[in-house]
Amino acid sequence: MSAVYFLSPLAADASEPAGGYLSTLRPGAEAVISLFDAGIVRGDGIFETLGVWDGHVQAEAAHLARLAHSAALLELPAPNLAQWSAALAHLAAELPNPGAGSIRLSLTRGVPGEGPSAWLVADVAPTDYPERREGIAVVTLQRGLSAFAAQETPWLLAGAKTLSYALNMAALREARARGAEDVIFVSTEGLALEGPTSSLLVLLDGVFVSPPREEAILAGTTVDDAFTWLRAQGHTCVYRELPAADLPRVSAAWLLSSLRLAAPLHTLDGVAVPRDREIDAALIAALAERTS
Repeated sequence: MSAVYFLSPLAADASEPAGGYLSTLRPGAEAVISLFDAGIVRGDGIFETLGVWDGHVQAEAAHLARLAHSAALLELPAPNLAQWSAALAHLAAELPNPGAGSIRLSLTRGVPGEGPSAWLVADVAPTDYPERREGIAVVTLQRGLSAFAAQETPWLLAGAKTLSYALNMAALREARARGAEDVIFVSTEGLALEGPTSSLLVLLDGVFVSPPREEAILAGTTVDDAFTWLRAQGHTCVYRELPAADLPRVSAAWLLSSLRLAAPLHTLDGVAVPRDREIDAALIAALAERTS
């Protein structure tokens, strides 16, 4: 099943309408999106995809904060987070409980002169992904950007979750052409960054490491939750630069995302990567059960 709703975006500081925030939602069957919408013709917009487990929206506050950050980077009107939160709750209630699902939020610049457009799509998701158990083969690919592009070339929108995902999808096709399933992007300085749709986490010299948000990457909400759980188990976790040259030395590595949760690497550039299956299983379970 899937459910589609269009949202009439309110200003960030607008009060709740007399009819409630849900009065700003329209079922997809009652609304259309213009073929002149900037999100359709130019990819000029932003999105977030949130996991839903047993009716609970995971990492909602972090995703909405990132939505607002992306909007600021694209100079879109700031979203009314209370309105989006109400919409999320409404769509989550339409997904199976118990069960897993996803909700994708989209906000675009809209039709010129008419203001922004917004919609939400809820879908059922698998409760299990085979790559969580079997692991994945990954290749490193040059991203063609400095790790410091967010500061040096902000117009490239590094760190924004934009609708323009053609390059990310091309990278995944290149991975498949090389006999792999996913990608770790590498900066022009030789630093490991992230995957096309995921964040990178490695265990190196006894420390869990993920690249810092100051680099040209998307701040990973799942990495934050993974660090919270790992620290509670007594592990040391740090955000720091991760040279791609160090990847062959890792004791384990994962690509983290909202729906797949944690996909352990079993191969990197054709070379076997060690796995810690006990941590694999415990980390995945912890991410599935998180309630905030």
